[in-house]
Amino acid sequence: MTLKERITEDMKTAMRARETAKLGAIRLLLAAIKQKEVDERIVIDDVSVLTIVDKMLKQRRDSISQFEAAGRQDLADAEKFEAELLTAYLPAGLSTEEIALAISEALVATQASAPGDMGKVMAQLKSKLAGRADMTEVSKLVKVRLAG
Repeated sequence: MTLKERITEDMKTAMRARETAKLGAIRLLLAAIKQKEVDERIVIDDVSVLTIVDKMLKQRRDSISQFEAAGRQDLADAEKFEAELLTAYLPAGLSTEEIALAISEALVATQASAPGDMGKVMAQLKSKLAGRADMTEVSKLVKVRLAG
């Protein structure tokens, strides 16, 4: 079963159970997936779904911090619920050692040696680590390795 099919099945389950909050969050995710399929005229694969989930999670984290700063805990709680639901679709995260190993392999494969090579390295890592590691943190680690 593909990730998209799993999400659709979860939507049907939420409908039957009348879980409106869960249903709304899943529908937002499916809408984002459908939008990408329509925009690019493709049938989306699991890697692309993970990229969409990761992007939506980042948006939720930003919203949570903004809502908490504005004193709107009710809205922050709603965003946290959606973030937890989205996290369930991501594969297990990688350990720090696994991320470091992937960075080392990407540096060797791309023959990167200077900060100007950051784009090549990140392009290779994105396909390997998407949804399994925080790409912002990975970017910081790559930057340190290339600068040092």
